[in-house]
Amino acid sequence: MANYPSDHCKWTGITYNSIGSIIEINSSEMDNYFIEEELRKFNFTCFPNLKSLEIRSSYFFYESIPSEIGALSKLQMLNLSSNYLIGAIPSEIGRLNHLIYLDLSRNNLNGSIPLEIGNLKVLHVVDLSYNNLAGPIPWTIGNLTNLKSLNLSANQLSDLLPHQLGDLGNLDSLLLSSNNLIGPIPSTLGHLTNLTYLNLAYNQLNRSIPPELMNCSKLHKLILRNNRFSGSIPSTIVNLQELGYLDLSHNFISGKIPSQLGEIPRLYKVDLSMNNLTGTISGPIRKVPDLIVSQNKLSSENAPPPQEFKGNKGKPQKVPSRLVVIILPIVLLLILVCIFTFLCLRRPKVRKAKPTETKKTRCGDEFSVWNYDGRITFQEMIVATEDFDIKYCIGTGGYGSVYRAQLPSGKKVALKKLHHSETELAFLESFQTEAHLLSQIRHRNIVKLYGFCLHKKCMFLIYKYMRRGSLFCILRNDDEAIRLDWTKRVNIVKSMAHALSYLHCDCIPSIVHRDISSNNILLNSKLEAFVADFGVARLLHSDSSNRTVVAGTHGYIAPELAYTMVLTEKCDVYSFGVVALEVLMGRHPGDLLSSVNPKIMLIDLLDQRVPSPIDDQTVIQDIILVSKIAFACLRSKPTSRPMQRVSQEFLVRKTALEKPALQEISISELRNQGMYLIDQYDC
Repeated sequence: MANYPSDHCKWTGITYNSIGSIIEINSSEMDNYFIEEELRKFNFTCFPNLKSLEIRSSYFFYESIPSEIGALSKLQMLNLSSNYLIGAIPSEIGRLNHLIYLDLSRNNLNGSIPLEIGNLKVLHVVDLSYNNLAGPIPWTIGNLTNLKSLNLSANQLSDLLPHQLGDLGNLDSLLLSSNNLIGPIPSTLGHLTNLTYLNLAYNQLNRSIPPELMNCSKLHKLILRNNRFSGSIPSTIVNLQELGYLDLSHNFISGKIPSQLGEIPRLYKVDLSMNNLTGTISGPIRKVPDLIVSQNKLSSENAPPPQEFKGNKGKPQKVPSRLVVIILPIVLLLILVCIFTFLCLRRPKVRKAKPTETKKTRCGDEFSVWNYDGRITFQEMIVATEDFDIKYCIGTGGYGSVYRAQLPSGKKVALKKLHHSETELAFLESFQTEAHLLSQIRHRNIVKLYGFCLHKKCMFLIYKYMRRGSLFCILRNDDEAIRLDWTKRVNIVKSMAHALSYLHCDCIPSIVHRDISSNNILLNSKLEAFVADFGVARLLHSDSSNRTVVAGTHGYIAPELAYTMVLTEKCDVYSFGVVALEVLMGRHPGDLLSSVNPKIMLIDLLDQRVPSPIDDQTVIQDIILVSKIAFACLRSKPTSRPMQRVSQEFLVRKTALEKPALQEISISELRNQGMYLIDQYDC
């Protein structure tokens, strides 16, 4: 401690007012030694004028929240997120009458939410997500009439939703997903006329969706999936004119799909799959860019409408669907064969490896494809998927739905139909430029992008088909997971590291993936891993630079994106760490990302479906090394995470281990040992 000044006014991370009282403590500007050796000596009663206490990411100097925190009577901001906090939220927190911002998320807090939280009447933000909080949501929450954001997701909360939630008239965001909540949605939620985001997914809520909920006319996102809702979809859903995303999947909803859904102008995705819906899909609903209705009881008359085809003069030609399916492909194929033959005669020498130039038409109304197996037309893709029929859909994601298509040559490809409807010339040109750039990416562990197809209000990317599907699905199938022995799992992590290192360090300009998750790691027939969906966010938002537009996949997103929009390669590194642990554990690491019991041993976390590798020292060494790298990548500060190339080289290097016994290594030890992997050099 000799290196630290005795004058507290010179300490970083501490802010004083004009009379020398501490008014702000911020861990982001401190280092570990300072916090552990100095700040822990303090008592909360030492800070009577403290207004902001922000200590995140494993730096908090107590194991639990002390009751003395109630002495901070002037506190306006309290952020203790992503620490190793255990125990209950003290009732004394109700004394913080000036508190505006409360974030205790991503800890290991248990017990119930204290009733005294209702005393904090000037609160604007409450985030208690990703803890182990149990019991009911306190009815006193209704006293927080200034609240704008309430996030209690990913806990163990139970009982009914309190009707007092309807008193939160200023609420903009209500997130209660992944709990054990039961009963109906209270009709009082219809009073939340400022609500833009409602997520009640993954609970046990039941009965019908209350029509009063359709009074929330500012809703942009409504997610009620994976509950037990029954009844029909209210026709008054048309009142939600701002709605863009609707997910009612995995429920017991019956009746017909209301045609009024098609009258919501900004609706870009609707997922009604896994319900008991009947009848047909009306014409207006079919205009929704991403409509998912699989696993219902709909009639066979629900094929999507035929795509509008532009003739030579660019005017729409509406023809019966049977003629489109039978005559039009034949005519187009004959025309294109003639054109192709003529061009071949005019150009005797063609380099096989050179991609076909993009076919440009008026504002991109036609299509732009590649020279994979000859000239493949837009219409052939439509025929191959029967106009993107749901039976060819093999997956959905944040950017679009993926379809399997068999070309006339017999070759299978994967088509990713993108969520986007812009047709301005500037966007089309940037899309073509970015797509051509991405099609030049060649790496043994990256899914090959053969090309793209650009048509009016319809865009899709054309990828190499991966037979075994996603790592996510394989890990959640016991029979498939057993086939992934430890050697294969380590190789999957190595393949991911090689691919991301290439995107970050070898591509000019560098490519940030933005959505690394087990859903975007695909496996071939030999169970070899390939990174998919690289650069798609940039493709759809080429003007976004290094600022993220699409948030990625929940559970894999770097923590800094919760408070900054700046996206860097280190965001991919964090997501890589999550997937690396998921490969070893056979499941998403969940709470292990933010808190850990120091007594947990590495061997206890490994996937129990695969025989323990205790007798194979080579495999043990690989597992320990992957674990160390994963925890290094999961460090909360982006600057503390290793560059992806550093991770890759450590995986290849295989340094000798002093303690190779799995049963002797704890998770906390791995976290500490991961420190030596911090950035040593740049790309």
